[in-house]
Amino acid sequence: MDLKEIQNLIKFVANSGVAEVKLEMDDVKITIRTTLEGNVTETTYVQQVPAQGQLQQALAPQISAPAAPVAAAPVVEESKYVTIKSPIIGTFYRKPSPDKAVFVEVGNTIAKGDVLCVIEAMKLFNEIESEITGKIVKILVDDMSPVEFDQPLFLVDPS
Repeated sequence: MDLKEIQNLIKFVANSGVAEVKLEMDDVKITIRTTLEGNVTETTYVQQVPAQGQLQQALAPQISAPAAPVAAAPVVEESKYVTIKSPIIGTFYRKPSPDKAVFVEVGNTIAKGDVLCVIEAMKLFNEIESEITGKIVKILVDDMSPVEFDQPLFLVDPS
């Protein structure tokens, strides 16, 4: 893997919204970590294992974007909310198709069995249904973003 491929991988991970990616090939190990809230930084560790068995570790430059000022948000007690998580890995969509309205918005009341979003995995579109009744408090993922298994998608107030 050359430097250009590593730089492209860093850019892809930064734009994907994924928190951490580990890639291991025959003689190269790469770890890319991204903090998603506030500051956006990527730290890339490239470790090459030579044939002699000695370990070399190279640290790629740390890329930092200046933090945008964040308005003070009211403190919300999230312990009373239920988190709806992704059951699969794929791409998160808030709409059934580009020309349709979103499934749910913040403030919508949902019932058990209501479709909340669609996750595309291997060219299959899987409707994610609510397992609880409540009110959408927060949508935690941007439309058309990659999601991982068990990644929080929605915060719901069940009361």
